[in-house]
Amino acid sequence: MSQIFDGQKDGKAVPATLIEAGPCYISQIKKKDKDGYEAFQIGFIKKTKKIKKTEKGKEFKFVREFRVVEKANVGSVVDEAKVSSSPSPTNVGSVVDEAKVSSSPSPTNVGSVVDVSVFKEGDKVKISGISKGKGFQGAVKRWGFSGRNATHGVKHEQRTLGSVGSSFPERVIKGRKMPGRTGSERTTIKNLEVIKVDKENNILAVKGAVPGARGTLLEIRG
Repeated sequence: MSQIFDGQKDGKAVPATLIEAGPCYISQIKKKDKDGYEAFQIGFIKKTKKIKKTEKGKEFKFVREFRVVEKANVGSVVDEAKVSSSPSPTNVGSVVDEAKVSSSPSPTNVGSVVDVSVFKEGDKVKISGISKGKGFQGAVKRWGFSGRNATHGVKHEQRTLGSVGSSFPERVIKGRKMPGRTGSERTTIKNLEVIKVDKENNILAVKGAVPGARGTLLEIRG
């Protein structure tokens, strides 16, 4: 993260996250008669110094699909969202993402470039990514429980969970908030404002924080 001054007299600093958003390339266009559906793949080339030995010689590494169809449904592998027309998504990361459309895809040529020029200052975007993993955490940190009172009779139990059951049905109800693994899951932050677009360096400055640590794969959608 960084900060950008808004240029007003008070010199207020705006927190910003700098994102390397491309250039992305149309690596494949799928046709309904051949593949059973119409879609296009967007690829982002890794920096050479960050490529693993097992990935050398490969420009793209396929991880999962990103599909956009008419019916809204979210899955662990395939993400779907409702759109009114053919989307023109910008998927950022060192992988190949695939956008499925219900009508003809907007890109027409393999090798077409999708870069930060599709955004402009003031746009509202939503950014998805994998959040930072925090390991096994207690209920106070994981769910924001208040813990117990630090008074007489509460010895070494200030951050304990408390009662988890009830007299009836004499079992722990499914879905009870309890300690467990925290973070390292897909997170989406909506209504982030684009405050600066650097077309020369393909840098996108977004107001506020985005999911994940440095180098995290992100999906930026309008």
